[in-house]
Amino acid sequence: MGPVRWKTSSDRGFAAVNGKGVCIPLSLSFYSTYMSSSSPILPKSGLHRIFKKEGKMSPTVAAAAAAAAMDAAAVAKQAEQLRQEGNFCFKKDRFGAAIDAYTEAIALCPNVGIYWTNRALCHRRRNDWKRVEEDCKRAIQIDHHSVKAHYMLGLALLQREEYAEGVKELEKALDFGRGANPKGYMVEEIWLELAKAKYLEWEHESTNRSWELQSLKETCEEALKEKNLLDSSNANGYFDGDTKSNTEQLEALSRVFYKAAEDDIPTEVPDYLCCKITLDIFRDPVIAPSGFTYERAVILNHLEKVGKFDPITREPLFKSQLVPNLAIKEAVGAFLDQHGWAYRMD
Repeated sequence: MGPVRWKTSSDRGFAAVNGKGVCIPLSLSFYSTYMSSSSPILPKSGLHRIFKKEGKMSPTVAAAAAAAAMDAAAVAKQAEQLRQEGNFCFKKDRFGAAIDAYTEAIALCPNVGIYWTNRALCHRRRNDWKRVEEDCKRAIQIDHHSVKAHYMLGLALLQREEYAEGVKELEKALDFGRGANPKGYMVEEIWLELAKAKYLEWEHESTNRSWELQSLKETCEEALKEKNLLDSSNANGYFDGDTKSNTEQLEALSRVFYKAAEDDIPTEVPDYLCCKITLDIFRDPVIAPSGFTYERAVILNHLEKVGKFDPITREPLFKSQLVPNLAIKEAVGAFLDQHGWAYRMD
C-alpha cells in the first residue's frame, strides 16, 4: 500500500497501516492512549506506519478506544474495591492489613488523594507520625484543599514540637472544613486540637516569659537597693526621707512588672466575644438580621433541630440570612493573640 497523503494542513487525524495494508484512521487522543496501553486489540506490532490523515475514526478503532477506556475503568474499580477492603480492616482495628490494601490501591491509582489520607490515618493509629507526614504531604500535592491531609499533617508536626508550622496546617484544615461542612464533626475535632496546640504554645511561652520577668525584676530590685545604699552613704548620715522614697520606688517597680505580666494572667473573656447560646468564645461568628451574633455551627443546629427562628428575638430566621461577622472574628483573633490562656477548653 502506498503512502497515505493528507489533504490540507488543517487535518488533525492520525492514520495507521496494519500488517494487512489496511489504513485505519485514529484520533490524536486515542493514539496517545493506545500507544501507552496494553490493549490486546490491534497489537502495536501490527501498526507499521503512522500517518497524519483526514478522516473519521473507523468502527474498529472506536472499539479499541472503548476497550482502552474500559481497561482504565477496571483499574479504578479494582482500586476502589481495595479501598473498601482497607476500610473494613480499619474498622476491625487491623491497621497493618488496611495499610496493605490502601498501598495496593495507591499502586493502581496514585493520583487519588483519599487513598493517601486513609493510609495516613492508619499510620496515625499506630503512632507512626513520620509516615503520617509523608502520606499527608503527598495527598496535599494531589488535593490542596484536603481537610484530612492538612489536619493530620498538623498533628504530625506538633508531635515533632514544630508548633508554628503545625498550627498553620490546623488553621488551613479548619478554614477548608468550615467551607465544606460548618457543622461537620471534623470542624469541631480540628478546633479542639488547634485550641489545645495554641494553649500549649502559650503555656510554654508564658512560663519562659514569667521566668525572664522574675529574673529581670530581681536584678532591678538589687540594682535599686545598691543605688539607694550608695546615695545614703554619700549623704553622710542625712537621709531626709530617703527610706520612704526607696520603698515607693520598689513598689513602682513591682507595678511595672505586674503590668508586663498582666496578659498572661487568666481572667474572663469579654461578653461581646462569646456566643449568646453557648457562652463560649467565638470560633466562626455569624450575625443574624436581628443584630445578634451566634456561633455558626450552633445556630445552624438550632435552625435544623429546634426551628427556623432567632433564639433570642423569636423572629423568623433562615440559613441564607446569616452573614459572617468579620469584625467580631477579627476582635476574637486579636484577643486570643494577646491572651493565649483563653484557648483552654474545660
